[in-house]
Amino acid sequence: MDIDPTQPWGLAIDYAGRATLTESGHTVHVNVSDTSLSSIIGPDSISGTYSPVNVTAQFTETGEGGAVLRGTGRITIMPVGADPVVPDPTAVRRAVADALTDFAANAAAYVALCARWQPDDGAEDGGGTTPDPGTEPDPDTAAAPETAEGTAADTDPAANVDADAEADGGIEISTSTGTDGDSDPAMV
Repeated sequence: MDIDPTQPWGLAIDYAGRATLTESGHTVHVNVSDTSLSSIIGPDSISGTYSPVNVTAQFTETGEGGAVLRGTGRITIMPVGADPVVPDPTAVRRAVADALTDFAANAAAYVALCARWQPDDGAEDGGGTTPDPGTEPDPDTAAAPETAEGTAADTDPAANVDADAEADGGIEISTSTGTDGDSDPAMV
């Protein structure tokens, strides 16, 4: 990225701290803003220091089928002592470089995700895409497999009632909430 030495932040920004530039074929939106909630630039009334300044760079690229990839970068410039932040002409370049790096990482992650899935074979079983059997599921996100050693009480609510009834000395407790007239809520 070319830095304009005539501009305090290295590029011309508008009154709201916004600019647009083209870098590596991407249209990148840049925003320079302080982190205060006030519209007045001044020291914080409690801490006596000025707010940090964020320089953000972000862009999106869209592809076929509604695919969208983003790249974002942010550089935070802290004030020194009780002085306000001094414009840093390299901050925009660093934020744009971070956004391009983030975009490349997101693109690589998307390619890796797509490589795990095979296209729909057109079968009429309602299938869509299925995971590639040659890849292992992520152990951090994979659900624990169910064991075949479960009992009827584990899966059948009625079995739980009967098992509870046996444990309570043969007293059966009704858990029916039906409204068909056969069940009386007063008879528990």
